[in-house]
Amino acid sequence: MQPLVVQRCLTTQADETRALGIRLGQRARAGDCVACCGALGAGKTTFVQGFAEGYGVGANDYVRSPTFALVHTYYGRTPLYHFDFYRLVCFTEVQDIGFEEYLDTRGVVIAEWADKFPQLLPAERLEVSIRITASGSRCVQWMAYDLLYGRYFLQAD
Repeated sequence: MQPLVVQRCLTTQADETRALGIRLGQRARAGDCVACCGALGAGKTTFVQGFAEGYGVGANDYVRSPTFALVHTYYGRTPLYHFDFYRLVCFTEVQDIGFEEYLDTRGVVIAEWADKFPQLLPAERLEVSIRITASGSRCVQWMAYDLLYGRYFLQAD
């Protein structure tokens, strides 16, 4: 399936990647699924920290990568379920932690390393890809796979 809308920007500092996350998190709604992709150290967790802030997660809740816990829950406008698939090897492990059940809740699901298990992602989603450029900056691209996610593209750059 091809994305319906694509937008990209270049960030040169972690604060800029976080700021983009804030802007996109402000547009999130209960039921959304956000798939984050990128190499180790690309800035996925930095983006998610900003996204959580934009979604209303309190400043006292330090958002960190759930690499070992696999999922962390934060509370913004609704629950924000933050997954990390880095250590998982097969899609049955993702099923075992209940990923699909979280998609059916009234919260927002955001998953780092989501590209490891594309077969488990809903067709309707926002995908955020972060690539490290030769100069060390980040090319952040976000793609909507459903028109409902078009709100992420309004005044986002």
